[in-house]
Amino acid sequence: MNNSPDKKIKIMPCLDMQNGRVVKGVQFVNIRDAGDPAECAAAYCAAGADEIALLDITATVEKRATMLEVVKDVASVVTIPFSVGGGINDIASAEAVLNAGANKISVSSAAFRKPEVIADMVKTFGSEKVIVAVDAAVNNTMKSGYEVYIDGGTTATGCDVSEWFKRIDGFGVGAILPTSKTADGAKCGYALPLIRAARNATSADVIASGGAGTLEHFKEAVEAGASILLAASVFHFKTIGIGELKKYLNDNCVNVII
Repeated sequence: MNNSPDKKIKIMPCLDMQNGRVVKGVQFVNIRDAGDPAECAAAYCAAGADEIALLDITATVEKRATMLEVVKDVASVVTIPFSVGGGINDIASAEAVLNAGANKISVSSAAFRKPEVIADMVKTFGSEKVIVAVDAAVNNTMKSGYEVYIDGGTTATGCDVSEWFKRIDGFGVGAILPTSKTADGAKCGYALPLIRAARNATSADVIASGGAGTLEHFKEAVEAGASILLAASVFHFKTIGIGELKKYLNDNCVNVII
């Protein structure tokens, strides 16, 4: 299952939030402040981003809902689709986020603990509105080489990531968002075997996440099977501009939205 040549690749800046602020860490720790969510979202919208991801990174471990006021603030300043994850664990919490202005919801730990939640969300909201995020770390005892983690990357599950991808695909979700805990924020490149494992297991969009540091890394992710390119650090700290990235990809025969 590969990306078709005429499919346009999308660029998706990710706003990781903690205490109502955009932050960025390395391998899910060493958190740095990166600004106000609405201001960041508006800037990315103006810069040519195709979608935005908003992730409340501590909602699940703190056992609380997503900060809906932040979702409303972002919705009021953007004209592109944005997804929200963190603290979404049932139909009610998903509906609250969508009603606050989000276009899509992303579910991770709750989906793993109770997979029927995925089916309920797809049935209620439609596949295009549902993303399942999968955190994984290298584990060479697994057939795929990766183990699924939940609770913000803090809890090992003993589950091979490829098996989980296949199960997710069976629910008909619109996208799968795999993130390598090992690569996250390290700027050493996306975990390409993880992207390939997701691409081979699903017909859904695969969102590359975790590890982008150079323009070449984004192209490599597309070649591995990603159709949406998510990044945070390189955009937040202005290492790479969205326009610069799109020009590079276009010049290298990657079909992007100009």
